[in-house]
Amino acid sequence: MMSDAATMEAPGDFYRGKRIRVLVGTRAGVAYDLYARLIADRIGRWIPGEPEVVVENAPAQGAKGVAGEIYSAAADGLTLGAVSPELYFGQLLGKETAFDWSKFSWIGTPERSSHLLHARAATPYDSLRTIIDAKTPARCGASGKNSTAYYLPKLLEELFGARFEMKADYKEGPAVDEGIERGEIDCRVLTISGFFSHEPYHTWRRTGFVRILLQTGAARDAKLPDAPTLGEVMDEYRIPDAGRRLAHAILSAASFGRPWIAPPDVPAERVVILRNAFMKAARDPATTAEAQEKDLELAPASGDELQKLAADVVAQPPPVIATMRKIFAS
Repeated sequence: MMSDAATMEAPGDFYRGKRIRVLVGTRAGVAYDLYARLIADRIGRWIPGEPEVVVENAPAQGAKGVAGEIYSAAADGLTLGAVSPELYFGQLLGKETAFDWSKFSWIGTPERSSHLLHARAATPYDSLRTIIDAKTPARCGASGKNSTAYYLPKLLEELFGARFEMKADYKEGPAVDEGIERGEIDCRVLTISGFFSHEPYHTWRRTGFVRILLQTGAARDAKLPDAPTLGEVMDEYRIPDAGRRLAHAILSAASFGRPWIAPPDVPAERVVILRNAFMKAARDPATTAEAQEKDLELAPASGDELQKLAADVVAQPPPVIATMRKIFAS
């Protein structure tokens, strides 16, 4: 007679003949989609049973909508999402969200990148100081209020008294770029990896269409040796510890990169399978070759690391949360 253990489905057999959906809250061809497909094209071969893995774009839902759908999906490890890392801001600010950031099952990220602030070269803004000292607010664009493109200018207002006129109703990142090109806005925040990954940024860099005013990493990126870090500017302006803690809470989003998530309570053995397969796919030589061909940087991090980070970022002390709510109450 077979034992109960013998009749149970082995963890590695679950995915055989199955189909895994990876939801992306952007249209095809933008950076989040490109990174998601880079991994999705290969992760299946590293999952026992080699399930089919398909990317489904949901630009109408956006990253927030996708995160909500993933959070309420069946906890079977067949529905995943690639989402924006700044979504925890809304939770900290007490805004209505359909998820708890810390309770997702975190799978991994293919890259991590700090952010930069750029301005059209045709504007008077050639440094953050010129924005701080300007009589007229710089017009900065973002695709919604749940992204670093919106929150970083707000942080700069709080830390340095810089003034920005935010236009945050663009549908997605490429629409912000079009606003820059039309001259209706002056500046934008985006990831450094995104700025070096595709058009129009290749052309912008070649023609000097924009200037890089600031970068948020702990050290200057090798590709941006002349752009000061936020830390350097905070030192210059002698920003106190409270301001630096606030900056850390907001800029920790970059540590999530372009994360993959699964619903809460996915069986632990399936989470392990997905995490291991993700990292193997991210480190596959074929992935590296394709990433280089498409100018996509790879700096993968494990889901276990992201799980701990998610718990940490939503546990901010009350003074930090109070300041965040004050400066982003709009």
